[in-house]
Amino acid sequence: MPRGAAPGAGDERQGASPYALAAPSILEAPAAWRAIDFISDLHLSELMPATFAAFAAHLERTDADAVFVLGDLFELWVGDDARHEPFARRCVQVLAQASARCHLAIMGGNRDFLMGQALLAESGACALVDPTLLVAFGQRVLLTHGDAMCIADHAYQAFRRQVREPAWLRGFLSRPLGERLALAREIRKASDTRRQFDGEGSADVDAATAMALMREAGATTLVHGHTHRPGSETWSGGFVRHVLTDWDLDAGKRAEVLRFTAAGLRRIAPAAAPAD
Repeated sequence: MPRGAAPGAGDERQGASPYALAAPSILEAPAAWRAIDFISDLHLSELMPATFAAFAAHLERTDADAVFVLGDLFELWVGDDARHEPFARRCVQVLAQASARCHLAIMGGNRDFLMGQALLAESGACALVDPTLLVAFGQRVLLTHGDAMCIADHAYQAFRRQVREPAWLRGFLSRPLGERLALAREIRKASDTRRQFDGEGSADVDAATAMALMREAGATTLVHGHTHRPGSETWSGGFVRHVLTDWDLDAGKRAEVLRFTAAGLRRIAPAAAPAD
């Protein structure tokens, strides 16, 4: 199975615009694949038991050959040493069971860009570079989390660059795990800090930026998450984008899978666990 660089790696080109994404990594699907599931923005935490249960059920019961998570699998990920915490251990177990029966690929998002090789190795998942050009079923589809293309939100883009600087990463990860976990709990409570991690809710993917990258990649279809505005639309020039839904089955009623087959892309409900 193809493997990419660690999530979050290579976000920006040397000498390019500060908002530019790297040239897409290319992933060619094996000819034997018949279906690929795209999901994103599950924001898993111990505070979302129903959402976690639905995610686990889908991974267990989907008949897709591959599941691609396009960012924000976790509400917050403070470093791979957190994978031994009780809830994270349950997540790793679910991921490992899924990766034993299908191809599981995970892209880092704005909330969990600190996922690294230790988590991936233990869960059996493959890293999915942001962005990735997926070649499957005779089609070319550009995959990204989406936050890097929300370029109108200058404050968020400055924050995004800052927290991906090697010096910032070294400093943060050198802090004791308990301190980082406590900080994550505080971030959940503070709306101002959450907005810093997510950006302003009014910001959307910039169509011109997205289409430029799609032209470079030779793709006319874009799939992304991040904005929590699920839907599909056609842009000028025949470009199409599909925005994944966030999952929330605790405070809300949202959960959806975008399935990719030779027939195209369609939205389906997650595979459910059998009723008791």
